Amino acid sequence: MSQSAFPKITIQALKYGDRLHYEWETQLLERTDTHVFVLAERGRKLHHYTKQKVFTIDRWTIEFFSSAYWFTVSADVRDGNIVHYYCNINEPAIIAENAVSFVDLDLDLLGEDGQWRVVDEDEFERHSIAFGYPEALIARARSELAGLQLRIAQRRFPFDGTLERLAAQVPRH
Repeated sequence: MSQSAFPKITIQALKYGDRLHYEWETQLLERTDTHVFVLAERGRKLHHYTKQKVFTIDRWTIEFFSSAYWFTVSADVRDGNIVHYYCNINEPAIIAENAVSFVDLDLDLLGEDGQWRVVDEDEFERHSIAFGYPEALIARARSELAGLQLRIAQRRFPFDGTLERLAAQVPRH
């Protein structure tokens, strides 16, 4: 996979109220009317505005963003295989020509070795109050988390082998 052949896509994670949280550069792999898959290269810089730091990410990831679904997926890839999943619950992404942005709603779902667990529920509670999440948004985020867990259990898109197909294309180091 020659990375230079793929268009650059900037990913921006926002907090509720459109507060820029962090951003990084990726390369477009696939685009439809409702979603994109991108490749984030090992060694990329993640600009974390909330922490006022820049982190170097030392792993390849296949990432999924959708304007139709209330979640993202970041799949860590090692030797062509997915070794870890990180899913954000978020408002549907805004997909532009060279950028994707989404409002992160704090609830996250991690998957490793076939086991999945919810994390950052405490952060969700704190931010619900601090950022003034409407009750309907709080209920929707919890409902979307349950829906994502069901989607994974039923192996529905993009957990239907699509992520693994793309992971097989990642350079092996």
